[in-house]
Amino acid sequence: MKLVLWDIDHTLIATRGVGRELFGKAFEQATGTVMREQATVDGMTEPVIFRETAVLHGIHNDRAMFEDFARHSADLHRLHAHELRERGHALPGAAAALAALAGMEGVVQSVVTGNIRPVAEIKLQVFGLDTHIRFPFGGYGEDHDDRAELVRTAITRTRHASTTPFTDADVLLIGDTPADVAAGRTAGVRVLGVATGRTTTAELDKAGAAVSVTDLENLHPLRALLR
Repeated sequence: MKLVLWDIDHTLIATRGVGRELFGKAFEQATGTVMREQATVDGMTEPVIFRETAVLHGIHNDRAMFEDFARHSADLHRLHAHELRERGHALPGAAAALAALAGMEGVVQSVVTGNIRPVAEIKLQVFGLDTHIRFPFGGYGEDHDDRAELVRTAITRTRHASTTPFTDADVLLIGDTPADVAAGRTAGVRVLGVATGRTTTAELDKAGAAVSVTDLENLHPLRALLR
């Protein structure tokens, strides 16, 4: 068995600003403060982004406040799913890549994302990218602050749910940031870097990706890593 773990934002989809707007709305609902600026998001998990954004606004925050934020975020993504569909888009080759891996014998696909699970599900459903994803196997923002721990969580969940054994060498993480690459390497799995975000293939290679590609339209490198 091979386990493929997908990042979502800037790897499979682009929200074209909708994600930031909904974060801001949820932040205001949870804290009572209008969001003036947002902390760095690339490769970060939702609890970290929320916590650091709160600090930027001088707001003392705790886990309970984040969980309130997460509930508002999930509700807002459901409410504004049409806007996400209209303004955002699936990235080139994403749907074809998911379908191609689903057609490979023994390949199981899930996600490792800084998003909370309800938002991850909505984002992929909106663009028809959810069909081949085993969401119960994934690692999500609410599971841990550290992205490497999300990779380990996804592996553990998959092992508990599957009757087919696999090793860490059978796991492939796919992401667009150096943080994705670092998480995979720390967790002991290979990483395919996809330069569809703000990071170049050269930067992903330097971070330690096994292979880096400009986008998902050429499936040969991905297939080769799963042989």
